[in-house]
Amino acid sequence: MFTIPLLTAATAIGLAVPANGDGSGVPLDQLRVTTTEVAADLTKPTSITGLPDGRLLITEKPGRVRVYDQRTGLAPTPVLDLSDRVNDSEAERGLLGLALAPDFARTRNVYVAYTRLPDGAVTLSRVKLTTGAEQVLLTQEHAEFGNHNGGHVTFGPDGYLYLGIGDGGSGGDPFGSGQNLNTLLGKILRIDVSRTCGALPYCVPRSNPFAGTSGARPEIWAWGLRNPWKFSFDKTDGSLWIADVGQGRYEEIDHIGARDGGANFGWSCMEGPIVFDETRCEPDAAFTDPVFHYRSGTEGCAVIGGAVYHGRRYADLADGTYVAADFCAMTAWGLRADRDGGHTGAAIGTFPEYVTAFGTDNHGEFYVVTETPGKLYQVGFTRVSG
Repeated sequence: MFTIPLLTAATAIGLAVPANGDGSGVPLDQLRVTTTEVAADLTKPTSITGLPDGRLLITEKPGRVRVYDQRTGLAPTPVLDLSDRVNDSEAERGLLGLALAPDFARTRNVYVAYTRLPDGAVTLSRVKLTTGAEQVLLTQEHAEFGNHNGGHVTFGPDGYLYLGIGDGGSGGDPFGSGQNLNTLLGKILRIDVSRTCGALPYCVPRSNPFAGTSGARPEIWAWGLRNPWKFSFDKTDGSLWIADVGQGRYEEIDHIGARDGGANFGWSCMEGPIVFDETRCEPDAAFTDPVFHYRSGTEGCAVIGGAVYHGRRYADLADGTYVAADFCAMTAWGLRADRDGGHTGAAIGTFPEYVTAFGTDNHGEFYVVTETPGKLYQVGFTRVSG
């Protein structure tokens, strides 16, 4: 039976909490983010990926990949240009994500997610960075509406590739995708791109929760999502953090363990902590509640998922803190595990307006990009009086 979790002040509206919970870093109410602009002249950046040598790859919505070097700045010429196949005709379409192959040092392969020309289908491809040679691995039709494409792509600590896809767009999940296991819409996928299986250019891991389940797509790792624009793994325990953009009442952050495949986050029965559409609620459904939520419309408009900080420069201040942003409100949110097995959250300062993505360099230091104007910022932390 689905249940409606009770609201608490700390999770509902992000009130500062006086204790840091697990003992790492300074108390959240004394932690503040700082940002330093390091590059400009980006065109609607959508993701940041750190290279082993310390440089950053930044995707731009029209289909280009730019390189930032701390010593020389932002290179004017793209290192990769896919604009001849990318559909960026609407606000949420374009080149959306990039991940380095685990064997990048040898192959120079990257994996990209974009909405393709002409129909907007969400497309996952393997691309050789040095030549631009592309192999399309997976597509999901997405022609009816231009929003909710997801498009974040990353490799988990298990070596498998994870891809997020939104519910198909418009509002209110008109296709009922979130609670439908027979579609890739509204899901996070997990596939093995190191092998091929039959006619597929990838394999489905046997440990996927719906592998072999009739009526379910075996690629699905997590479901019940509206638009998981950004998600990340904590490198210390392999747990997965997902920022799922809300319909208009709540923005939510979800968190599951490394082995918790099959988690159903409730959309479109639930939106954050409340029932959104009772007709989408199956009586025997079991939902994984968000670990943090805040009010959309009054406290923000779209949550932008970040990562857990494990860099060295600010380890004494922020180690173990999950940091997220909001596209409109500029609020920086910090989350930590508490002593009761849950999480506490607080506002920990502000980011520049219109943050679209977080990324880390090879030392684990944080960066963010903003859509308009297209800029790259290095993120730091400082302590204020409690």
